[in-house]
Amino acid sequence: MKKALLILLVAMGLAACGANLNNDRYETSGTGTVNTVSEGVIINVRRVTIADQDGEVGQLAGGLVGAVAGGMLGDDNKITQTIGAVGGAVLGGYVGGKMEEGLSSQGGIEYIVKLDSGRAITLTQGDDVEFTVGQSVYVLDADYGERARIIAK
Repeated sequence: MKKALLILLVAMGLAACGANLNNDRYETSGTGTVNTVSEGVIINVRRVTIADQDGEVGQLAGGLVGAVAGGMLGDDNKITQTIGAVGGAVLGGYVGGKMEEGLSSQGGIEYIVKLDSGRAITLTQGDDVEFTVGQSVYVLDADYGERARIIAK
């Protein structure tokens, strides 16, 4: 029973780690919303790594798993079990946070776009669709939507 709980907690923690940043993916809440569209030209492209650095979900899941595992130490010795649970929670929280950071890491691209208005903006998005310097694009400003994005013109 304890092993099943441990496996369930780890699976829940890992499932929550990665966000999908694909340019063609919209959340249900983002449909039917209004975006302001600006026209522009890509003037710079730079590959970046996008990662969740706070690791809160991983820390929580790792801490819970560590506490349960650490609490199993020492048979019936309550002091050993308590020390094991506290130590396991601290170590598990640290490892879980680092795991989430690593698992949520994905490739992205930072674009600098010169808008037709003359203003330059930057926007970072997933690397599923790539644009090149000099390419004409639309920038969806996400006034009421979930996030801004660049799409092909």
